[in-house]
Amino acid sequence: MMNRILSGDRPGSRVLAVLLLAIFFGLALAPFLFPGIKALNVAAKVLVFVVLVASFDLLLGYTGIVSFAHTMFFGIGAYGIAIATTRLGPTWGALAVGTLGALLLSLLLSLAVGLFSLRVRAIFFAMITLAVAAAFQTLASQLSDFTGGEDGLTFRMPALLSPSFEPFEDDFLGVTVDGRLISYYLLFAAATLLVLALLRIVNSPFGRVLQAIRENEFRAEAIGYRVVVYRTLSSVISALFATLAGCMLAVWLRYNGPDTSLSFEIMMDVLLIVVIGGMGTIYGAAIGAVLFLVAQSYLQDLLRIGSEATSGLPWLAALLSPDRWLLWLGLLFVLSVYYFPTGVVGRLRAARARPPA
Repeated sequence: MMNRILSGDRPGSRVLAVLLLAIFFGLALAPFLFPGIKALNVAAKVLVFVVLVASFDLLLGYTGIVSFAHTMFFGIGAYGIAIATTRLGPTWGALAVGTLGALLLSLLLSLAVGLFSLRVRAIFFAMITLAVAAAFQTLASQLSDFTGGEDGLTFRMPALLSPSFEPFEDDFLGVTVDGRLISYYLLFAAATLLVLALLRIVNSPFGRVLQAIRENEFRAEAIGYRVVVYRTLSSVISALFATLAGCMLAVWLRYNGPDTSLSFEIMMDVLLIVVIGGMGTIYGAAIGAVLFLVAQSYLQDLLRIGSEATSGLPWLAALLSPDRWLLWLGLLFVLSVYYFPTGVVGRLRAARARPPA
């Protein structure tokens, strides 16, 4: 049964299986295990990024396509929800219209980018996608009548998802049941279903062809596969999943602006997470997202504690200053790449496959 749910893609390592189960149940029980607004925000961001990174890995890890336009589709999803709820009101119908409209726009744009650009090789395609993403971000910033410009759009959700909605007077296991909690579990259910769908895709015959193209596209074309068609389909599917991740972000934040969903920094974070977790492994998206976002969110707090504890050593306290968290985050990334060149998932699977001495 579990093998069918995971589409035959077993973790391949007992340690990896334990980690994945810990992440799943940790996210499922996050509101109860990690009380506080910050912890819940981090958990929700992990859910969004798991879907976003997994969709990007379909391009990079499984098809071998380097695209810098992925956050454009992420932003389209977020703006779809923002614009629809702003103009149609905080209703479920507005959410449906925003989601479907964003998916349609992403479908058309990804199809256009794929058909016009995927015949271009490697770095040239990456540069084209970078230019398209930059142009879209500029457009979103200037169309203030629709997108709110640089200030973005703040909007409301349906009553069921509103923080003020509290159906029960008493807490449940010490946690207040409100619209915020319901929104979190809506994101959790969506992320679970989307990741399972991606697992099904990459382990289908279509996914096997994508991996064959990644390994040697000339050989794949020689045995009869239309490489451009498969690469275009991969680009479209990846864009649609990224759009849904953007919709998830907008539902959680109830705000969207250019820096929130279209920033190039988000694209860099996605690349880092893919490398940390392991390219060509949907499981790597989950592990990489947890490691990176937890470090990004709590590293400053840990450094602050370390700086205060070493106040007697001025040079060490200065080195552990919270203001230097980006330095330490970069160091952690360098170490992770050095010790896990194939990502955490790749290293664990290789250790499992290695015969005993």
